[in-house]
Amino acid sequence: MIPVFLILGVLLFGMGFPERLPAQERLVIAIQPTLATDEMLTKVKPLKSFLEQGLGGKVNVEIYVPSSYAAVVESLRFGHAHVAFMSAWPAQLAVQLGGAEVALAEVRQVLHGKEKVEAPYYFSYWVVHSNSPYQSLQSLRGKIACFPSPISTSGYVAPIGRLMELNLLQTPEGNEADPKGFFKEVLFGGGYAQCWQALKQGQVDVTVTAGDVPEKLYNEVLASTRVIEQQGPIPSHAVVLSKELKEPLRSRTIQAITKLGAAEHRDLMRSFISSIFVGFKPTTAAEHLGPLANYLKRARLKYAERL
Repeated sequence: MIPVFLILGVLLFGMGFPERLPAQERLVIAIQPTLATDEMLTKVKPLKSFLEQGLGGKVNVEIYVPSSYAAVVESLRFGHAHVAFMSAWPAQLAVQLGGAEVALAEVRQVLHGKEKVEAPYYFSYWVVHSNSPYQSLQSLRGKIACFPSPISTSGYVAPIGRLMELNLLQTPEGNEADPKGFFKEVLFGGGYAQCWQALKQGQVDVTVTAGDVPEKLYNEVLASTRVIEQQGPIPSHAVVLSKELKEPLRSRTIQAITKLGAAEHRDLMRSFISSIFVGFKPTTAAEHLGPLANYLKRARLKYAERL
């Protein structure tokens, strides 16, 4: 059965898709929305020029920004885009529902504990205030938690999967895991910074932070909290290819995108996708998204983007 959100994605966003691709006369790239569409389209112009040059000037590169994560999945699934830059959970859906292929993993400058490293994965951490009486995740049963977003891989999917791994959360067969089965109250702050403020102000007992948040925020949180549990590795963003993308353009496209990792070109990605971008690493869905798939399997979570 196709999830309802994907049907809605077709109905609501289908009109915004480029028409179905003629065979390899052009290369259409969908970029997961992170900023206002007009702002993103302005920022991607240098990327378009870079890729056209990298492809020998014989391919017309078109870049568009769908209105939602769901629409990015649909653009790959129905052949409206050849390539997409997307985060882990939507990438997993594109593979499952659209037969798409994960070709490259984004390597980022992330924090593993207190160490700064370059990796295609990171970890997230359950934290309590430094003067909190709670010493373990187990001791927080019946307390109040803040998660940044119900569609965040590092801020919700992996933490809920970790609760399941530790047998702290029980869910009837066939149902999604609900953190309210462990916590008395669950808040969604809208971001890591907002959840940190809620913890700092005593509105919640525990929250989650991640190794890919801005370093200033990460260090501020760790300086005033205690880490009581962690989960990971959590996959970074990925470059996903539609099954419509055939050779030889497929290999040429991967090569052109990989060159964005050269030091002199990194700002093209950092300006609109990730400020901590370093480069790309060849990978597969099984290798890169495997840990996420395990968390999703444990928690039986279903992607339900709020339109």
